[in-house]
Amino acid sequence: MKFLKPIMKNIAVVMFAITTLTGCAQTKNIKTVDGKTLSIATLNTAIEKAMNESKLPGLSIAIINKKQLVYHQVFGVSNSNTKEPLNNQSMFEGASLSKPIFAYFVMKMVENGTIELDKPLHEYLPHPGISPESQDDYKLITARMVLAHQTGFPNHANNQPIKLAFKPGTDFMYSGEAYQYLAAVIGIKLGVGFKEALNQLFQEKVTEPLNMPHTTFVWDDYLESHKVFGHNNEGQPTQNKPGEGRWSGKTFNAFSSVHSEASEFSKFIIAMLKKEGLSEKSIDEMLKEQTQFKNDNAMKLETGQTGWGLGFAQKPTKNGTMHLHTGNNHDFQAYVMFVPEQEYGLVLFTNCGNMLPFIKEISKTLGEQF
Repeated sequence: MKFLKPIMKNIAVVMFAITTLTGCAQTKNIKTVDGKTLSIATLNTAIEKAMNESKLPGLSIAIINKKQLVYHQVFGVSNSNTKEPLNNQSMFEGASLSKPIFAYFVMKMVENGTIELDKPLHEYLPHPGISPESQDDYKLITARMVLAHQTGFPNHANNQPIKLAFKPGTDFMYSGEAYQYLAAVIGIKLGVGFKEALNQLFQEKVTEPLNMPHTTFVWDDYLESHKVFGHNNEGQPTQNKPGEGRWSGKTFNAFSSVHSEASEFSKFIIAMLKKEGLSEKSIDEMLKEQTQFKNDNAMKLETGQTGWGLGFAQKPTKNGTMHLHTGNNHDFQAYVMFVPEQEYGLVLFTNCGNMLPFIKEISKTLGEQF
């Protein structure tokens, strides 16, 4: 996938692993996605090998079996220069993993009547940045279309007038810009805006019930103390704080600013598998393929993915339908996948831009993961 090209060069990686037992089922073995039994020792060895080969400085990884967390470990370092090891409190940028958990929040807002899934969003909040030639078509856009990437919005408008690529609801175009519009609709409708107050509402409705105390879309004191460093193409540490020319830390970026780590974020995936926190109807709606890719779609050709639900992409596999999402902020990358038929899930957070080679390598041990 073009937005997740391998970009890390050679980097010396100091391997350091901590097993997290709190909140995990006590087990010496795990089941792979294709049902094979794998010892923890064998898995740890495979992860270390895959990290070395793909040049990952740091990794937080969680595996779900039978709808529960059975494995969580961190490997490597927060900063490749200082060699400071990761620990169980280390926090990462989730990048576009923001989108599926924001979709879950949106469905909460649908269930409590704040918005309707199929009501045109302009009736709640007109968008001020639409180009004249797209004024009529943009009024068709609904929350469902946003979550399934059917709006025709670009991924990012970069402060330019938005010209729709197609009539909303007729095709697929991945768009963070549309997600942010929906966040503004909800924030303005509820009178909380789209900064700290919207994050507080998100935490009240999503992370508190799911026991994800440190997962956040805006900067806070915990991130100040526990966020790891990202790493650039040369394997050098880049940043672990908001700053000029980057995310300010204050804005709830529905498309990119979630921060978390694997054990905590796995609780969201477990909720999806158990169909908890939302009605079964809402979860089923999220998992249903809302957008079917055309045969010439690049993601379909490159990855075998066939479409998009409300927040997650879909891919048919021999083990069942894989629901997945990648995250890419360049110096941080992340990934989630789960297969309901196998009651299996995987969550990864990395502090570099070379995650896909790692997933490819670890799939030799865990079965098809992407």
